[in-house]
Amino acid sequence: MSVASRLSAETLKKNWLAQLTHERRLSPHTLRAYGDDVARFLAFLQEHFGKPPDARALAGISPADIRAFINRRRSEGLNASGVRRALSSIRSLFRYLAREELMENPAARTVRTPKRAHTLPRPLSEVDAHRTISEAGENDVEWLAARDVALLTLLYGAGLRISEALSLRRGDAPFGEWLTVLGKRSKERAIPMLPIVREAVASYAALVPFAIGKDGALFLSRRGKPMSAREAQLLMQKLRSALGLSERATPHAFRHSFATHLLANGGDLRAVQELLGHASLSTTQAYTEIDTKKLLDVYQSAHPRAR
Repeated sequence: MSVASRLSAETLKKNWLAQLTHERRLSPHTLRAYGDDVARFLAFLQEHFGKPPDARALAGISPADIRAFINRRRSEGLNASGVRRALSSIRSLFRYLAREELMENPAARTVRTPKRAHTLPRPLSEVDAHRTISEAGENDVEWLAARDVALLTLLYGAGLRISEALSLRRGDAPFGEWLTVLGKRSKERAIPMLPIVREAVASYAALVPFAIGKDGALFLSRRGKPMSAREAQLLMQKLRSALGLSERATPHAFRHSFATHLLANGGDLRAVQELLGHASLSTTQAYTEIDTKKLLDVYQSAHPRAR
């Protein structure tokens, strides 16, 4: 028996996660999710085999073993999205083990992945987007009112993810005609800045009461700390309540609204793809289906032969 085959699965998992951290540059959230998935899988195998698994045990598991684990997780309430991620995590581990020549087992590749549910993005209407930004300016604290307006104007006017907006530095403002942001997987993209976006951010930056260097966060909390995504969500929760909006009015809804409204007003699909930073055009095409659905809804409700 080789030394490699006697390595514990726990050790292999730690080495795999270390490799993902240094080479794939995955987010801490994704790494934590992958690690949790594989930890649950290894705990299941320990129960299954009656002892902690090692590399040799992993080499011997079958697709049926993996399906049994997935069925267990489904019975615990894991949804289809969670199943896809769990399978992705297990496959990633097995690819790593094969690449490092620790063991080779194609079992994970042969287990079918649940199909992704086809869901449309949920944008705000143009009226509700403008109402929300206007309401955000009704804060009694002037600089916080300016911050909230600047943040939402940026999300709606440039289609940024909330994480992209909150990662901007003080040295980025005032914006020029173009802004370069760092998106998913550290992919850069340049986005044109509308005058209204530049003005909103400049007005906010001029009112910030804290002395921060150019490397400090652009968007700050009430106490001068970097604003968190949770704070942005709470802001939208307050605005939803004030305006009677649905639960779909989230910070991310402004990104969906940006794309939907551009396309509805004649924007080019590939240009919108570039602005959003989508790797695949098919991801952006989902926004074209929204207007089609709206058209069908109008037709079915208004046409005399549709009733």
